[in-house]
Amino acid sequence: MSKKVPTAVRSQYDLWIGGDKWSAGSDDRLAVVNPATEEPLADVAMGTTDDVDAAVENARDAFESWQRRPPKERTRILTDIAAAIREETDRLAQIETLENGKPLAEAREQVERCARHFEYYAGIADKIQGESIPLSEEYVDYTVREPLGVTAHIVPWNVPIYLFARSVAPALAAGNAAVVKPAEETPLGALELARLASEAGLPDGLLNVVPGYGTEAGAAITGHPDVNGITFTGSGPTGTAVAKSAIENVTETHLELGGKSPNVVFSDADWEAALDGTMTGIFSNAGQVCSAGSRLLVHEDIHEAFVDDLVERAESLEVGSGIEGADMGPLVSEAHFEKVLSYVEIGCEEVGEPVAGGSALDRDGYFVEPTIFDDVPIDTRIAQEEIFGPVLTVTPFADEDEAIELANATDYGLVAGVYTENVGRAHRFAREVDAGQIYINEYFAGGNETPFGGFKDSGIGRENGVQAIDNYTQVKNVCANIDRR
Repeated sequence: MSKKVPTAVRSQYDLWIGGDKWSAGSDDRLAVVNPATEEPLADVAMGTTDDVDAAVENARDAFESWQRRPPKERTRILTDIAAAIREETDRLAQIETLENGKPLAEAREQVERCARHFEYYAGIADKIQGESIPLSEEYVDYTVREPLGVTAHIVPWNVPIYLFARSVAPALAAGNAAVVKPAEETPLGALELARLASEAGLPDGLLNVVPGYGTEAGAAITGHPDVNGITFTGSGPTGTAVAKSAIENVTETHLELGGKSPNVVFSDADWEAALDGTMTGIFSNAGQVCSAGSRLLVHEDIHEAFVDDLVERAESLEVGSGIEGADMGPLVSEAHFEKVLSYVEIGCEEVGEPVAGGSALDRDGYFVEPTIFDDVPIDTRIAQEEIFGPVLTVTPFADEDEAIELANATDYGLVAGVYTENVGRAHRFAREVDAGQIYINEYFAGGNETPFGGFKDSGIGRENGVQAIDNYTQVKNVCANIDRR
């Protein structure tokens, strides 16, 4: 271990089960690495199948009383968790930056979104209602929404603190107990959030965190017969494997599997807004965002000038340590760094040299320059496959019909962005494009309150907003004949 352990991070972490630290059943531990320096940050226990069994058992026991507590008590506790997170914003943001690499300002925004999620679902916990169904005079029929039981949450490494809250908060609000398996690259935030939740009054066993390898801890969670619902965010192949495992136990599964999202700029677009949105859409978090606007489609009349301005902006970004306030940080790991660079090489073979970037920085850390490929045919690999890095493809189009055709020319359908001053065109685009969320004149428009999820290969189900409660509840119908005596 490096002796230079940042003060925000503890030097060693165990599992979190039953409301306290839990020693793993194996001596296997993982060094979490700072991607900006390649130095170890902390030493983390790796959970085993037995540890998963213990986490699920603790969750099951805690669930029995939690589901019966008055909803107003769940509201109070989740509100207290939100407040506890806000009190620790600086430290949690530092942890996110240190283990993920993103700029500290982005990390602070994600911590606030995390707190807001607990706050938002605190407000919904006592408003999860059924409905009355009119049949005839002799019948009274109504529905109630009941929690699933134990829910499993497979959290990715790209936005670990926020994505932890995105599924855990509504699950707890609905009366479930949770078992979380964070990514191997970024387990620290999840462990810290579990500790904060416990200190804020969450009953023991309701929130358990089992870091571990996907092949053991992850497989044990998704295939566990006592898990009643699974939420997974990650790659398509892994999501498919999760779903196959879950179906063996007829376990409900919600999948968010990434995208290759189009960002479309028409000739009448607000120039600065379109440039700002394009930059934000692809270079936030070094492009490691499932909803990144990785395919830029630009009207041919403005294509050349727009790309010139975009290249100038990309080349002006400071790439460096997120903790030191750079505009764009490193990629999360050496393996992902190599993957992204391999796609840059593929792009060079398919369309030639990029008009911006295309290289790794000659320094410690997993840094790749903001990279732009121009005049990219839509059927190339770099225009079809999710790179998950700071790599943008640009494709010109001639008219509205072609823009929609190109936008839909992918197996994914997570989000899409459009820039135009023509209101009718914007809403025609929203109607015709196959994506779960449409951004008009601002990329990443919306927030925690808006439902998020994809069409086609981008997944199943919706997170965020009141719709997320559907993921963590099941409907029971009650019908009574009141004329029988």
